[in-house]
Amino acid sequence: MRNYSRWIEITDMRISLRSGEKIYINGAVLRVDRKVSLELLNDATFLLEAHVMRAEDASTPLRQLYFIVQLMLMDPTDGAAREMFEKSIVLMIASYENAEIIAGLQNISKLVGTKRTFDALKAIRNLFPIDAQIMTGGKIAVPTRAA
Repeated sequence: MRNYSRWIEITDMRISLRSGEKIYINGAVLRVDRKVSLELLNDATFLLEAHVMRAEDASTPLRQLYFIVQLMLMDPTDGAAREMFEKSIVLMIASYENAEIIAGLQNISKLVGTKRTFDALKAIRNLFPIDAQIMTGGKIAVPTRAA
């Protein structure tokens, strides 16, 4: 799992980027050609390229929902992503049996409905451990170590 600590809503914040790194700011994608520091002087939501979930990593229903909400954050004008979210959230609430996930999905629906997309992503991430346990049949995955 990636470290998402730099994915935050910001006001008057300095961000350092390495050469070739991308940053998504309020739907715009910026790529820098050399090491640079940016200072954002107003409210903005940003996501660093290293913290973006790739489509191939969206391997469970909750991760797919995360990917959809991430698209909504990266491009707030994407009506197709919002439509996918609205269809998916209804189906997911109806299909899960775990009370904690259902409550979480209802909260996520409210967060997205009030345009708190960033908070919705955090709420989805918080459900990943329960989702992983469900997907493994109740077993907690133990990382393997190389010999």
